[in-house]
Amino acid sequence: MARTARERIDGDPISSEVYEALATEISALDGCELQEKASSFHVAHGRAFLGIHPRRGGLLINIVLDRQLESARVHRAERVSANRWHNEIMLHGRREIDTELRTWINEAYAHTA
Repeated sequence: MARTARERIDGDPISSEVYEALATEISALDGCELQEKASSFHVAHGRAFLGIHPRRGGLLINIVLDRQLESARVHRAERVSANRWHNEIMLHGRREIDTELRTWINEAYAHTA
């Protein structure tokens, strides 16, 4: 039987730790809605700007921006439309939620306002 995204996160101590730290950061953004999907979470402010995907040993996050991020941290970047990029970053620990990542998340949030 398939497990929900929340069950997968709760079942992995590293994923759980990263998720809690990320949720704290997201809670500081006004008007965001955490939407649980079948295998992931979307964070929306009008439209989704952040995807949270459970992985063994961490979380894969998808930051939706109008540009491709230029960083060694980017696991994969995909242009999904003329002005929209999905930038995937793997987080293996709460310390990876740093100033750089916060800046990218805030930028994605700002594009939805």
